Amino acid sequence: MALTWTHKDRGEIRVHENLEELSIDLVDYIAEISEASIKEHGAFCIVLSGGSLISFMGKLIEPPYDKIVDWAKWYVFWADERVVAKSHDDSNYKLAKDNLLSKVNVFPRHICSINDTVSVEEAATEYEFAIRQMVRTRTVAASDNSDSPRFDLILLGMGSDGHVASLFPNHPALEVKDDWVTFLTDSPKPPPERITFTLPVINSAANVVVVATGESKANAMHLAIDDLPLPETSLSLPARLVHPSNGNLIWFMDKPAGSKLDRFKFSE
Repeated sequence: MALTWTHKDRGEIRVHENLEELSIDLVDYIAEISEASIKEHGAFCIVLSGGSLISFMGKLIEPPYDKIVDWAKWYVFWADERVVAKSHDDSNYKLAKDNLLSKVNVFPRHICSINDTVSVEEAATEYEFAIRQMVRTRTVAASDNSDSPRFDLILLGMGSDGHVASLFPNHPALEVKDDWVTFLTDSPKPPPERITFTLPVINSAANVVVVATGESKANAMHLAIDDLPLPETSLSLPARLVHPSNGNLIWFMDKPAGSKLDRFKFSE
């Protein structure tokens, strides 16, 4: 059973016994937010990331979720994307399509992915324009307290360096405030060209989930969540900067990833 607590500033923390338990809990949570969002405003606007996150969502295509989730009301976006062809193995779109979206009844026109035939700068500009059009037509809600969209749920993975989406430590993209989508040509992780949501967009969501597993994430998780006399370098840890201004933040992790958290060590 998961060890769960709420931090006064850093949201709800759920440390799971194993990956199976984490996957079940995550899928339950996604289905719950989907149902609540559709009841509230007739749609569910979900933002995906790449990596292992998609594998943890795999139970959505199994009973009972495959039948109880109202897939026709889903609108799907990406928090970041590698600027490669959509058929390329590095593509977050391909990962989600192959393992999830092709197996459920999400309308293709509800899937908002990047244009993979243009430059990285043009891809970022076009992606932001597409989202702004969807806010204008009220498909995506607008934030009440910022010039940003208010997505129902943003799902983020976290790297061992504390990066989320394609926002890396000490990278200038962390400072971008006026754009919803920015681009990188020098990503510390390959491939180098990427687009990413900016922090104001992530922090305007109704719900943000950060998922991390494995011992290699433990130190970054500690720096992202615990109360610390942080050195200045840690203040640029992207995961630490995820802080929804008017929404919920939940951290899903397994025991190895949570092993350095103060509360977890105390509970052992």
